[in-house]
Amino acid sequence: MPRLPAYPVPALEKGLDLLEALAAAAAPQSLAGLAARQARSSSELFRMLNCLERRGYVTRDPVSGKYGLSLKLFALAHGHSVAEKLLAAARGPMRALTEAVRESCHLSLLERGGLLVVAQEECPEPVRLSIEVGGRFDPVATASGRLLLAHLGPAARAAAVAASPAGRRLDARGRAALEAELARVRRRGVSVAESETVEGVQDVAVLVGGPGANPMAALTVTRLRRRRGRRDDAAVRAAVRAAARAITAALGLSP
Repeated sequence: MPRLPAYPVPALEKGLDLLEALAAAAAPQSLAGLAARQARSSSELFRMLNCLERRGYVTRDPVSGKYGLSLKLFALAHGHSVAEKLLAAARGPMRALTEAVRESCHLSLLERGGLLVVAQEECPEPVRLSIEVGGRFDPVATASGRLLLAHLGPAARAAAVAASPAGRRLDARGRAALEAELARVRRRGVSVAESETVEGVQDVAVLVGGPGANPMAALTVTRLRRRRGRRDDAAVRAAVRAAARAITAALGLSP
């Protein structure tokens, strides 16, 4: 994405900093603790927290006085029409896919420079791999992320790679190799790679929607290396493609 011009809005940024700090915390936070971490005065943050509490974004424990997030942000996020339609369209095809290939699958999007997992369907086998919904990954270092990067326009792709920790570590030769890999992914319409996170796992990712579509997502099957061997590669890829087409059709998009 192109860099947006900066028009400072201090009060809004202060409120967003607070929300992000509370979201990152494992437990409710005291006013003094928040002030120390934000390098701001307690009186300054108290007014902001009071506003957020009045609007329903923050709750305060009546005994300890500590602050935590309410479920309002969760409700707002899940009320987003595009995300809601994508999840509703994906539910049935993803379930059918896990039944067909006997492996788990997940759906992910590029969001704020990272790869965000927005849905998962676990396979029916007793031993299976689970990818946490809400998990964020480096798009350059994942089959799903490279699939989505491959279908961005040149400027957006360059910006996304520049924002990626793995992308920033690449030298000129590494960037050329990445571009060659992304070109292969575009030609083949599928991104297949051994997982760079978990040994013994192969990821097979296919595009949902098309370049420029909103949303454009990656449907990925995570294949565990099992003692009895993996299912036929061609059959798995065909099943993932069929599920991606079904989701795309349910969204009213052209693949």
